[in-house]
Amino acid sequence: MKPFAIAGIQMRVSALHENVTPLCAQVNQLMGLHPWVQMVIVSELAPLGPLVKNAEPVDGPSERKFRDLAARHGIWLIPGSMFIREGEQVHNMAVVIAPDGSIVGRYRKMFPFLPYETGVSPGTEPLIFDVPDVGRFGVSICYDMWFPETTRTLAVMGAEVILHPSLTNTIDRELELSIARASAITNQCFFFDINGVGDGGNGRSIIVGPAGDILHEAGCAEELMPIEIDLARVRRSREFGLRGLGQVLKSFRDRTVEFPVYDRTRPSTGYLETLGPLVKPQRGSRIGLDDPRTDAHQKG
Repeated sequence: MKPFAIAGIQMRVSALHENVTPLCAQVNQLMGLHPWVQMVIVSELAPLGPLVKNAEPVDGPSERKFRDLAARHGIWLIPGSMFIREGEQVHNMAVVIAPDGSIVGRYRKMFPFLPYETGVSPGTEPLIFDVPDVGRFGVSICYDMWFPETTRTLAVMGAEVILHPSLTNTIDRELELSIARASAITNQCFFFDINGVGDGGNGRSIIVGPAGDILHEAGCAEELMPIEIDLARVRRSREFGLRGLGQVLKSFRDRTVEFPVYDRTRPSTGYLETLGPLVKPQRGSRIGLDDPRTDAHQKG
């Protein structure tokens, strides 16, 4: 066995008031109740809230508090993500803090939720990190998981656990639960999708095992979610196959086909150019509704 204890924190997030103090209090409470926990992950934009105007610089005051917090408890800490200003750009960034308080890595969300998450620049680099004598972990954020390439990239780089802070306060949360399960099962990994509540989301965080099994699904209130996982499950699944059947990553490794859809210079991507600009829908939008091809099909 390779047991490792991870706790998700589904906390109430405010867009109007600071959240760093209550976040630290939640971690302190968690560690007081469950001192066996080795890693803590919080939801997307939990520390500074969902407003870009609250962006801090890299290694700003909130990050330094979290570094002290991790060192005080001797835990790995992913305190959600924060809007971080880097020169002229703002990124939605998650930091990974080691038990000694050092920064192991910074992940910049690759797919800001456009056209809604405006003013935020996309990142370009995946983030994986190793927990010594335990295994390899990857980080993605919220909308990233709607693009399976992001999770597959982490799995191909060896990630056995995907840590995924989210901020979903919309009616598609039910759909995201299915994506979280699909992400785990198609990449044979653990998947921690941690959402917030209040201005930080509508809850329903989910923790999924490498067979797509739901280890825990939270409700819609604040919740501490400590759980011990066994990374040997990932290695067994990847070697032996899901329930002794599909060996997905091996098949992907041994594929005989490349996918030209990823080559922007090829004609196969031309259809995407017909979809129109990436903008918010407006009242009275008619695209597709008056398409003569649709009308003809319906009449036929």
